[in-house]
Amino acid sequence: MHTPVTIIGAGLGGLTLARVLHVHGIPVTVHEAEPSPSARSQGGLLDIRDYNGQLALTAAGLTDEFHAVVLEGRQAMRILAPDGTVLLDQADDGTGERPEVQRGDLRQLLLDSLPAGTVRWGRKADRVRALGEGRHEVTFSDGDALVTDLLVGADGAWSRVRPLLSTATPEYIGKSVVETYLYDAVTRHPAAAKTVGAGMLLATAPGREIFAHREKDDTLHAYAGLAEPQDWFAAVDFTDAADAAARVAQEFVGWVPELTALITDSDVAPVLCPLHALPTGHRWDRVPGVTLLGDAAHLAAPNGEGANLAMLDGAELGAALAAHPDDIEKALTQYEQAMFPRSAESATNGLAEIESARDTAGA
Repeated sequence: MHTPVTIIGAGLGGLTLARVLHVHGIPVTVHEAEPSPSARSQGGLLDIRDYNGQLALTAAGLTDEFHAVVLEGRQAMRILAPDGTVLLDQADDGTGERPEVQRGDLRQLLLDSLPAGTVRWGRKADRVRALGEGRHEVTFSDGDALVTDLLVGADGAWSRVRPLLSTATPEYIGKSVVETYLYDAVTRHPAAAKTVGAGMLLATAPGREIFAHREKDDTLHAYAGLAEPQDWFAAVDFTDAADAAARVAQEFVGWVPELTALITDSDVAPVLCPLHALPTGHRWDRVPGVTLLGDAAHLAAPNGEGANLAMLDGAELGAALAAHPDDIEKALTQYEQAMFPRSAESATNGLAEIESARDTAGA
């Protein structure tokens, strides 16, 4: 099978690219390893920023649909010291520039904006290879294969497309987070619900942090961050939910119980999420017929920018292809020359923002 534009990965970046191409009348197919849109949880809240994510949604013609799924009030923010002292308590007055949405709702919005059949589910890319003259072959785990004139790797941290362009691989950043959920928070977890407040909570100490968000349906979604080597986490039995939660909570000794309850009172088994990143400033020489976007191109330590950047990548790549429909290489060069410095700057600035918040919390 031959196809002109092939996207590997139906995350926010790949879907934004597909939508922008559709708006401009350019045929595209997206191949996603997951068997269906509901195969797994799509994560928590995202703050969609006015200088990248919202620009992408405007380019996709989905501004009104986006505002319809925004969760009002979630831009509120609290910063606490480990002893419970409130260092910042900022209400959402409706004037903020980073409205919050559920990642799953945003993904579904994008899926709904595409013609039926654009996304092919259960299509895990197994091998990719160059055929010359900018054409590439993708072989899927079921043995099916296709040839494409333009291959876009939107397939995340462990991209199968990236090796066509770069030898770089993500490395562990020395920190992992343990993810928890508390449901029906006001009724069943009132102390934790009061501590988190209406939006986001951050509490930090050297090498330790607890971050939480109030999501829709009165759910508290929390992350306990620990700066420890991977061997430390390997010694924790995450198959025993209660024991794992207790072991992680031990690392927050002296923290008020309203904060540690976000770990110990989880209504689901705690999930370990090791954090990895590509080298800051990751880039590659132009290779005909293939490019990357989002985490496949510039995976960074979590800083609130990842999803926004992936969407902007998708929108700008789509706009470049629409502007140069007869010159793919010109379009890819234009896209990459803007994307490389933007992603490097974002990684650097995002880390500075994190450190600033930690300094405030430690004041």
